[in-house]
Amino acid sequence: MIWNEKMECMGREEMRQLQSERLKETVEKVYYNCEPYRKRMQEKGVTPDDINSIDDIVKLPFTSKKDLRDYYPFGLLSTPMSEIVRLHASSGTTGKPIVVGYTRGDLKIWDEVGARCFTAYGLGKQDVIQVSYGYGLFTGGLGAHGAVETIGGTVIPMSSGNTEKQIMLMRDFGAVGLACTPSYALYLADAMRDSNISRDEFKLKIGVFGAEPWTEEMRKELESKLGIKAYDIYGLTEIIGPGVAHECECQNGTHICEDHFFPEIIDPETGEPMPPGEYGELVFSTITKEGMPLLRFRTRDLTRLVYDKCKCGRTSVRMDRILGRSDDMLIIRGVNVFPSQVESVICEMPELEPHYFINVDRVNNLDTFEILVEVKDEFYSDEMTKMISLRKNIIHRLQSVIGISPDVKLVEPRSIERSQGKAKRVNDKRKLK
Repeated sequence: MIWNEKMECMGREEMRQLQSERLKETVEKVYYNCEPYRKRMQEKGVTPDDINSIDDIVKLPFTSKKDLRDYYPFGLLSTPMSEIVRLHASSGTTGKPIVVGYTRGDLKIWDEVGARCFTAYGLGKQDVIQVSYGYGLFTGGLGAHGAVETIGGTVIPMSSGNTEKQIMLMRDFGAVGLACTPSYALYLADAMRDSNISRDEFKLKIGVFGAEPWTEEMRKELESKLGIKAYDIYGLTEIIGPGVAHECECQNGTHICEDHFFPEIIDPETGEPMPPGEYGELVFSTITKEGMPLLRFRTRDLTRLVYDKCKCGRTSVRMDRILGRSDDMLIIRGVNVFPSQVESVICEMPELEPHYFINVDRVNNLDTFEILVEVKDEFYSDEMTKMISLRKNIIHRLQSVIGISPDVKLVEPRSIERSQGKAKRVNDKRKLK
């Protein structure tokens, strides 16, 4: 099912022409209406007259999360505050929050791209969909909410938390779709199992999961536990919430709504464009937003782009699964380690629950690397030999994937704190000064 066939199935050359026109309009808008952008472009010796096609985008300066914090709260708006009808912001747990202002036109774009996502998942006006992303300044809840209403579905605006009520309403209201973070979906799955309500009493068949990286192994776990088809949705506060990209029924990458968000892949170290198909850092430019357009925003997400036509009929470029974040990457004993690698190993082992926590520290100038993993009830044993054997297997498998041996600690079922939003899985206590 395709929501906007004209845009989602457009030929490559026609799409590039559209992107060129929209980029040129956006560059003129930010140059003449946003002083920080004008100053950056002048420092690089670039004016709007230098931008004539989408290929000229490499002439423009990058934007980073730091820029958004430096110009907190409204310094990067390109539209008068009187035109801004909604504000969203990050949590600001690592500094000042990132604030993004939306005009009415921006919200229409958001609803449009969200509708493309939910339609691609096979959801429509006949379906009841429970939105369990957080509502408020976080973009997840209201973003998914607008998408459901746009396709004509019935939305249950649950937000996160209140798990017992989530389960009751999911069953009583006949929710067919569930939208939340994958970690909270796992938490819900465990809670549903503990509720002694038969899965047959639920109509759930589609999961829409995003806002944090997750693996194919996590997908299998979710599909098995919830009896659903699990789909990935991608978005980020700085660009727009959920709706930047989505999977289709083929599940071979997420289609980017590239008539609104132009993607690039760069070398995270040098900032230079990477050859097509190569992995690197994802960069986005918004080419239709009014309130706060962003040019060449460095997402820090590591992936690659695939331009082959998808079997679903869409021609829009696809991004591969996110490997991790360049700024979330752990360098332990000189080795690059991504939490997603740890997750993939844990989720593939039948003896383990898909919950883990990584502790990193430095003792006597040496890195320590500890992973807590939960053993399933049926495999947890008082017999020391069984636990020692299982631990050895886990360490061996992790070493083969990530290249170094962690100190694995087996813990009892449900002893690792569950997340009702974005999961926190790493505590890096090193003082690297």
